[in-house]
Amino acid sequence: MISVQGLTKTYGGFRAVDDVSFVAAPGRVTGFLGPNGAGKSTTMRMMTGLTVPTSGRATIGGHAYRDIPNPGRHVGVLLDASAQHAGRTGREVLALGAGVLDLPRSRVDEMLETVSLTRQEARRRVKDYSLGMRQRLGIAHALLGDPEVLVLDEPANGLDPAGIHWMRTLLTDYARRGGTVLLSSHLLHEVEVIADDLVVIGQGRIVAQGTKTELLQSTGTVVRAVDDAALERALAEAGISSVASPDGARRTEAEARQVGEAAAHHGVVLLELRAADGAGLEELFLTLTSQTQREGAAA
Repeated sequence: MISVQGLTKTYGGFRAVDDVSFVAAPGRVTGFLGPNGAGKSTTMRMMTGLTVPTSGRATIGGHAYRDIPNPGRHVGVLLDASAQHAGRTGREVLALGAGVLDLPRSRVDEMLETVSLTRQEARRRVKDYSLGMRQRLGIAHALLGDPEVLVLDEPANGLDPAGIHWMRTLLTDYARRGGTVLLSSHLLHEVEVIADDLVVIGQGRIVAQGTKTELLQSTGTVVRAVDDAALERALAEAGISSVASPDGARRTEAEARQVGEAAAHHGVVLLELRAADGAGLEELFLTLTSQTQREGAAA
């Protein structure tokens, strides 16, 4: 189990992570989501002892990562698939890892087979690998010590559709066997398919967390107006964030009465005002992080 309690990281006057708390439970895949710069990678680096928190604590199996003896036997980590020695072969990378973890060399062959890297590919230098091959090698390294916990940052980046399907099966099977998976990814559809629980972060703070079922059930309000720009201004002045839908409506987490009162106060004529249907993960993500999207949610 991963437990994060009040985790905070500041750089000078900038607070990259602000009082983040959540739990990733055994036997479940937890999706860790947020826009670029939201604090996901910094949080994961603090969990795995690579960045020292300003305050708060992260534990894995009840211990800080740096206090776990031979941590690779307990925690598999993949934070950057490109952070591998480019001059070594794939087999050499895994063999060195096996030596550090005091594992038999046979484990290297097992992992190469698990991630579908052929003998010929294993003999190639990492600098000649595609990004997808580096991801497979990084996953093999994370699984090398047969850990109980996986911490993965963008593991599907660079994988083709068949590779993504393979990873989906790998992670769901791992969780079914009792493993804990914390997965950060921009591929929201894949997270929606495999995640049991969701943690959404924006501007360094948790904006939503819970089971996938809880978060994707019907919440909020759908509203449509004659003048969408006027509606957006009216909602913003009332402190209500909203996201434009492709069909021209707007979705907000506010109650219908609040939305109606804000529109009436500014004389905005409404065409539709109703409780929202169950949202997909992409729609939920855009709604929750609308104030932190670099491109703007309406785009």
